Amino acid sequence: MWNKVPSISVAALMKPRGPILNRPVVLLVEDEPLVRTTQVDILRDADFWVVEADDADEAFEILKRRQDVKVVLTDVDMPGSLDGFEFARLVAQGWPEVGVLVISGKTFPSPGDLPSNAVFVPKPLRPAALVEQLQAIMARHAAT
Repeated sequence: MWNKVPSISVAALMKPRGPILNRPVVLLVEDEPLVRTTQVDILRDADFWVVEADDADEAFEILKRRQDVKVVLTDVDMPGSLDGFEFARLVAQGWPEVGVLVISGKTFPSPGDLPSNAVFVPKPLRPAALVEQLQAIMARHAAT
């Protein structure tokens, strides 16, 4: 007879490592699972609290519910109704206190694609450079 293994929820497997207090919250918008997992690991190792979204529509729902998001990290190419550039413009309009970092290895911004407070960085991006960019964006937003 097979023993029944108790089920474990995904939330239980993703318990925060250490206290969440005083950890900056990053909203990661990335539809590629392997890329997203890698970025989550990098950000968590740098002591960020990461909230994940597959596309802009899901990210907007998160932004509406959470006032603790400090910065959004988004790819340009993603499924759904918006690309990363349009998403960045709408975040800047609706949540001016939230910083935006846009990354891509395929698509680069043309003049006017990004709001003035958003930063674009091409892929590939070293983990340390990603963390530095996010910290710099948060520092600029904290100073304003």
